[in-house]
This record gives sequence, C-alpha cells and structure tokens, in this order.
Amino acid sequence: MNRSCRRLSLSLIALAVAGTASAAAPGNDGVALGKIRDSALASDWAYERLADMTDLIGPRLSGSAGASAAVVQVAEAMRQLGARVTLQPVKVPHWVRGLETATLVDYAGRPAGLSQKVVLTALGGSGATPAAGLRAQVLVLHDLDELKARVAEVKGRIVLFDVAFDQRMADHGMAGQAYGQGVLYRGMGTRLAAQMGAAAVLVRSVGGADFRLPHTGSSGLQDGARIPAAAVAAEDAMLMTRLAARGPLTMELVLTPQILADADSFNVIADLPGLDKADEVVVVSGHLDSWDLATGANDDATGVVSAMAVLETLKKLDYQPRRTIRMIAWMNEENGTRGAQAYVEANRALVAKHVAAIENDEGSGRVFGMRTSIPVASMVHFAGLRAALLPMGAAGLQRTDVLGTGDLSGLERAGVPSFSPLIDDSTYFNYHHTAADTFDKVKPEELRRHVAVMATTAWYLANMNEPIGRTPPAPAR
Repeated sequence: MNRSCRRLSLSLIALAVAGTASAAAPGNDGVALGKIRDSALASDWAYERLADMTDLIGPRLSGSAGASAAVVQVAEAMRQLGARVTLQPVKVPHWVRGLETATLVDYAGRPAGLSQKVVLTALGGSGATPAAGLRAQVLVLHDLDELKARVAEVKGRIVLFDVAFDQRMADHGMAGQAYGQGVLYRGMGTRLAAQMGAAAVLVRSVGGADFRLPHTGSSGLQDGARIPAAAVAAEDAMLMTRLAARGPLTMELVLTPQILADADSFNVIADLPGLDKADEVVVVSGHLDSWDLATGANDDATGVVSAMAVLETLKKLDYQPRRTIRMIAWMNEENGTRGAQAYVEANRALVAKHVAAIENDEGSGRVFGMRTSIPVASMVHFAGLRAALLPMGAAGLQRTDVLGTGDLSGLERAGVPSFSPLIDDSTYFNYHHTAADTFDKVKPEELRRHVAVMATTAWYLANMNEPIGRTPPAPAR
C-alpha cells in the first residue's frame, strides 16, 4: 500500500471511530456494516434474478407483455422474501415499433442498378412514413447552428444530424456528459427539424464503440409534429456525410411505428418495515422497463435486481432497520417517467418522511462508492459508511448540488437527498439502448459489488441518528 492510500485508510478509520458514538445509530457499527458488505459480496442472488428477468422475459418496453410479466416476476420474488409488496397503478405510453428500412437509392457516382442499405432503428415516439415509405434527399448537418443557418433547405428533406459521441470524454469519467451532448440532437434536434418541415429526421447513434449498432431512445416528438425519426449506425452516418459531399443524396425510408392508447401498468414497491422510525423511508431502486431491441440487462435490469438484493441481503442476515427500507422497481423511465411522477404525486404529503433515495441506473461497471446530493455539512456523518466500504475499494463519496438521476428527480426537487452508485461507465454507452444489451454483458463479480455498496448504504441511511438534511434548492434558471 502506498503512502497516500495508507493515509486515506487511517483517516477514514479514525473518522469512523471518532464519529461512531455521535453519527451512527445502533446497528451502524463496523461489525454490522461489514457483515452486510461481505454477505452481498458472497451472493449471486441478484445475478440469478438478472437471468430470470432478461432470459425468461426479454425486452420490457412500457405497455408491452414483457413489462407486465416483469411486474409479476419482481413482485413474486419480493413476496417470497417476506417483504410487504404494493403494486402502484401507473398509466404508461404504449408505442410499438414496426418496419424500419432505409436505402440510399441515388448519389453522385452511383453505379447503375446499385443501392446501399442503411442500418437504423426508429426512435421512441417516432411518427410513421406512408406504408410504402417516402423518398427524399438527405440534408446532412453537424450541429443546431447549421440547422438554423440552412432552414430554407429543410422542408421536404430527410435531415441527418451526424454528430459523433465523444468517447474520449467517456474514457475520462464524463460518459454522462458525453451522452447528454448527443441526446440534444435526438430530442431538440428532432423537434426543431419537425417544426421546420422536414420529411423525416435521422440522428447518428448516441453511443460509443462503432459496431454498426443503432442506439434507440426517446425522440422528443409530440403529437402535431410527429415525423418519422430514427437513429442510424455511426458507420452509416459517416457514409452519408461522405456521399453528400460528392453531390445530392437520396434515400428511401420506411418506418411504421404505432402509438396506441396508454396502457395500465405498475410500480412494484416492496417494504422492509423499520422499527422505531418505521414512518421514515429510505428508497432503493432501479427502473423495470427497457427498450425493445434487447433484454435491457444493463439498462436497467441490473439496477432493479441490485435494489431487490438489498432486501434479500438484510433478510438473510435477519437485520431489521430503524427506518423502512423501500425497494421500488420504477415503470416507464425510458419514455416518460410516468412511474416516478405517479409516486411523487401519491406521496406529496409524505415527502418529508423520505430521508433519502437511491437509484442504480448507469450500468453494471465497477462501482467505487456513491454520488450524492446531500448537503455539504452532512458529509462528515458518512465516515462510518466509507470506512466499511474501504476494504472493497468503494469508499468514494462524490457530492453535487443536484444529482438529477431519472426517476429520483421529482423526489430530489422536493428536497429528498439522492444517491447513485459511482460507476465506471466508460464502456456503458457501447451497448446502451441497442440489441446488444444482454445478460452476457454483465459480470457477476461486478454485480455483487453493486449490491454490497447499495445494501451497506441503504442500511447506514436507515439507521443514522443525525438527520442528513434536505437537498439544496435547484438554482434559478
């Protein structure tokens, strides 16, 4: 161990010892925390549940039979643990993918009789082309300023935003920021193009490794301006950019998705009741729905099963927390967050009793601790937790004013401090929202680490003596 690591270890241990009497409630001693950590690290219960969800059910897009089956499966697994299970009704969007083909049928220098296939997939909420498809010239753009500068050319064209995902940012710990930059075109870009009269809009897939995989996701399109919209594989976006530089480029596009009536679904809620502070709640969660191209192993079956395994770990140890630990499998994070909205609305009068909330929704990469939006002054109260997670190399506690994690955003705006595992997500967007987000991408040893960090953190929060305060108000816009 080098000197800097030794100093960190000694300082964390010293803080933990000094703070035990004042900051840790009964049950938050190092022995109890260590047992929770080690029990989770020795168990493959979550990995087995991951196989059940992905291999037996498959994709789980809101409104689908797969989503309904997942509700039943998770609820039954939690009942078998002895948790108190509630199914909270939620009305969710029901968008169904149809045919999706694209062909480059004319371009400068094209040999007679030849055409080229483009690999793409419809974006969630996309409108449909006529059944026979549409044929139009492709207008290649590289940012929103260029869209505005060339507005006169947009009407009747298929607009392509060829904007590369910044993998270098992802490699240096900023994968979320890189994703946010790309999603700008999948959301705002599609809406602006629709308003300007585009016949359809394509976006270069928002993701890392270029394996000619299209990455789906929500389009941001609304009724009244819902044009065909799709994500194209990075290689095909680059091809179209090169061909457009030679001269006019024409595509034939067929997309036939349907928007059906909202469907009935549920959040799955499972409580491990507390002892003397049972009316206070610590949420631990992941989202149950996935996109429809694959089985959503990383997004977000790993989050759901790791949250489920928090309760399994504590039940196995026969540990009962002071506060209620509530597992929530959220429905409809991917294309609406209706589940999270329904929960906040139903619990508006009880939000002050929500002490903290955890969501795991950034894949199954190695976890190094937690990100959080607790007040700055409360950081000192977490020395005991960090000391317990130090032996597994997960003592990081990274604070920010607003965490902004999908399903927790409403609770966070209402003042509930949020937590999310601090994960190496440098390769997460290689398979995110693609047909390759499957069970085999998840390493069991990394999933065990997720459970260990989440279970230890949830227990610590549920047993603290000091209130950790509320999330600071969001800055004015």
